[in-house]
Amino acid sequence: MYCHREGECVPEEPMPLSDIKEILIVAQRLGIRSVKFTGGEPLLRKDIIEIIKAVPEGIESSLTTNGTLLAPLADDLRKAGLARVNISLDSLRPDTYKSITRIDCLNDVLAGIEASKRAGLVPIKINMVLLKEINEDEIQDFIDFVSGDRQLILQIIELMDLGDCPYHAGLSDLEARIAASSKRVITRRMHHRRKYCYDGAEIEFVRPLHNSEFCKFCNRLRVTSDGMLKPCLLRNDNHIDIKGKKGDELESLFRKAIKSREPYNT
Repeated sequence: MYCHREGECVPEEPMPLSDIKEILIVAQRLGIRSVKFTGGEPLLRKDIIEIIKAVPEGIESSLTTNGTLLAPLADDLRKAGLARVNISLDSLRPDTYKSITRIDCLNDVLAGIEASKRAGLVPIKINMVLLKEINEDEIQDFIDFVSGDRQLILQIIELMDLGDCPYHAGLSDLEARIAASSKRVITRRMHHRRKYCYDGAEIEFVRPLHNSEFCKFCNRLRVTSDGMLKPCLLRNDNHIDIKGKKGDELESLFRKAIKSREPYNT
């Protein structure tokens, strides 16, 4: 309904594990300190445990998932080296969840959250995309869900409005209200995004298209599932093909991608 798949199209064949290993080796050489596996849904890969195991020492790995397949994998993911997870969850009500996702798997997601806590995949960020007239009335429910639990952080995400989107709901008024009543406000290094300590909960707001600092302070470099380096999330004209590349050649392409970055939204 709103997932942009990190700005790419899903290929017919996923990137082979051998290419992923080469990319991670070069990432370590370049001093990259963290890697996040996203999608689509990364847990659909049958070799996801082997992928996590391939992350070199010194690089923290995390994963963004819809949580439906997480519960039986949480322990193995932690043992493989995964540090933490982000879990997409847009409703705590079964009927609304099914209406948004087209599947009746809310209990599976909730089980995945509990399994992740037990496994130590924390802090867990709960990603709630705010949808006009669909889940706007659940904000307090989500705050209550994470309140008092230091292992959970609530991220309220603004739906990207790239046109006439009937479900877009702005976050400005809500963030201002939360900010005014927060006991503490922490400005994160990445994108200078603010974290609010509010009513026993930790809450962040994600509003990339309204935050020029998102681009100004961004230090991310994406790898698409079809083997392209993607310097900027919302640009498709500066991708660099790294399929099958390794060693010094791959490192050179990484450096080329970094030099090709330009602010998109400043």
